[in-house]
Amino acid sequence: MSKEYRFIGKATPRKDAAELVTGKAKFIDDIKLPKMLYGKVKRSPYPHANIKKIATSKAEKLAGVEAVLTYMDVPHWKTGMPPIACVLDRKVRFFGDGVALVAAETKKIAEDALELIDVEYEKLPPVYDVEEAVKPNAPLLYNEIPGNVLPQGCPIYGPHPLQEVVMGDVEKGFQEADFTIEATYAFENFPNPLPIEPPGVIAQWEGPDKLTLWSCNSGPFFHRYIIQAFIGLDIDIRSIAVSTGGSFGSKAAYPQIVFYAAALAKVTNRPVKVYYTREEHFHAFTSRPGSRIRGKVGFKRDGTVTAISADWLVNTGAFSNWTQAQVAVGCGEAQLMLRCPNWKFKPKVVVTNRMPAGAVRGFGGQELKCALIPILTLAMERAGIDPVEFFKKNFVKPGDGYYWRDGNWYVYRGVDFTKAMGKGAEVFGWKEKWKGWGMPTATQGQKRRGVGVGVHGNADVGEDASEAYVQLRPDGTAMIYSAISECGMGQRSNVCKMVAEILNLPLERVNITPPDTLVNPFEFGLGGSRGTYAIGSAVIAAAEDAKHKLLEKAAAVLEATPEDVDTQDGVVFVKGKTEEGISWMAVMGIFSTCTGFGRYEPDYSLSNFMMIFVEVEVDLETGEVQLLRVVPATDVGQIIDPPSLDNQIHGSLGSAGIDTALFEESILDRATGRTINGNMIDYKWRTFLELPTFENVILETPFPSHRFKAVGVGEITCAPGPSAVLMAVSNAIGKRMHDYPLTPDKILRALGKIEGGKE
Repeated sequence: MSKEYRFIGKATPRKDAAELVTGKAKFIDDIKLPKMLYGKVKRSPYPHANIKKIATSKAEKLAGVEAVLTYMDVPHWKTGMPPIACVLDRKVRFFGDGVALVAAETKKIAEDALELIDVEYEKLPPVYDVEEAVKPNAPLLYNEIPGNVLPQGCPIYGPHPLQEVVMGDVEKGFQEADFTIEATYAFENFPNPLPIEPPGVIAQWEGPDKLTLWSCNSGPFFHRYIIQAFIGLDIDIRSIAVSTGGSFGSKAAYPQIVFYAAALAKVTNRPVKVYYTREEHFHAFTSRPGSRIRGKVGFKRDGTVTAISADWLVNTGAFSNWTQAQVAVGCGEAQLMLRCPNWKFKPKVVVTNRMPAGAVRGFGGQELKCALIPILTLAMERAGIDPVEFFKKNFVKPGDGYYWRDGNWYVYRGVDFTKAMGKGAEVFGWKEKWKGWGMPTATQGQKRRGVGVGVHGNADVGEDASEAYVQLRPDGTAMIYSAISECGMGQRSNVCKMVAEILNLPLERVNITPPDTLVNPFEFGLGGSRGTYAIGSAVIAAAEDAKHKLLEKAAAVLEATPEDVDTQDGVVFVKGKTEEGISWMAVMGIFSTCTGFGRYEPDYSLSNFMMIFVEVEVDLETGEVQLLRVVPATDVGQIIDPPSLDNQIHGSLGSAGIDTALFEESILDRATGRTINGNMIDYKWRTFLELPTFENVILETPFPSHRFKAVGVGEITCAPGPSAVLMAVSNAIGKRMHDYPLTPDKILRALGKIEGGKE
């Protein structure tokens, strides 16, 4: 970018930095209300069972217990798409499903009370695999869901949400192909994003139809909207987002926990906190949906894709929180990656006896592409095409069209990402390292190196409406009214930078209101990398409106036209006469403010982009895979805050990111339905001592977005990584790998070195 800014594009201290490092920031477990009770959940030890009897009298008699609830006396609220999951049910559908609720004066008393609840179960056969679940004789999870296949549809995306991609003439496309490839790949190891802080909520009824919620979430208005939709639009909900210790997509809204807290708060008439333990977070919250694609691709030898036909089987676990929404976004993102005129891409969302699936960063697209890209690479190998050249040819270009999540057709008007791909390849040294499909980059003894590349883009950068006020005050300060949560990314601080830039104020004079629906205008919430473009547009418009009003008032005082007046550091002046300036107070008076309003409407004609190059080393004797180097390449239009962007990209590794290709996985014991590595010792994460080399390649080609020509990329940084690692390992060992994560036993089996291997 050639334009010089005062704050934009420069590293500046975060507005909340001092609060965070001094421990003053309030997280959900720091909030304690007067007379607050602690809620705990008794959970099922079985993945599928009916409750025959449940006895709560002993728990009710325990001193300090204020309420015990079972399926017989909870409110009739339901969640899911469609809403089929009760607050508590007579039937449990996954290990850890809720059986009873307790509210007590302390956490210890509540936990002790859970042990006093006696439950007799009738065990039922479970089903965990999507293809097993749709068989005619499969165990049925819900009587109202025949065949365990959920109906299509996602109400929040409108009346005709994208639930499949069907266009052109697939059979004709296959006839035009030089060859076709058929294969099945899956991305279904159910990694857990595991933010540092488990989910939690405090519920307090202010009256029979007035509910206040405190929660760690990424959007208080969206949280309010979702809860209201499930418990009743006649309930007035105030949603307050406290500091959030990470989300990684998983804390957009979580109705089940809210149900627990709200039900207990209603019966006790006291505030109730339900805060999950780490064990509950592992076993009973939500994970990424499982993804399996059986696909056929028509290919020309120059890399043109003539047709694609595929069944996409999506494992949503015990119920769907957002899976149909993820399907809609994934179907759109597939079109951004693949310029193909003929599609027959048919998803199917299936319920199984696993913990319910929910939103995780990479929302739909990571699940889809980690299974679809490997199928495409088989065709690339057959045609002898370099994958970087294939992605350059096929990734969306200005003027290309696609259906997006709302089912409408959009024409892309953003930048061409080919330049970013080329620069990433150059920095990585792709031309020198790429030796061809199934060929290692280097060999040293029993160790082989391989390289791979993945790609991702998302038009949700412009998703959903946002509103903001910017209020200029006589003392030369500005307050932003926007319900932006803080989930660790620094978005609240970054919109302050935008306003400070527009008003030419010192950054310390610009602040933002707490994320509270009672105080702020509507703001959907953080997700889909929408913070920079969607939220930024609303805040920018509000700041410009407020500045315009200020300068109009100042012009009258200074006897000039508004066009001839400007402001800096809380002083207004005629341009060229800064020494004759007057304060904002002199313009407004003591008892006045200037308040601007901004609103952003959804726009799906722009996309962000991320390409990730990786190099791995595989030990052929042990099967160990080491990730040596990662080069992410992107184009963001204009960097708003360099450290924030760098950290977002570095954060692509863990928390259901790149490392889901190597060791992050939830291991299910199919005999019990329990995740056997559901703890922070057995669930494998990368330590700081094992970090690979990172070299971020960030271009700044102006986007037609808003004043600062920027789009966000934070949410998509992880999505291209797993398929890139799969490609790199396959090339290193000369054997096609089909299954995530690439643990040593799978490597050795592929090499034929342990029983069950294939030559």
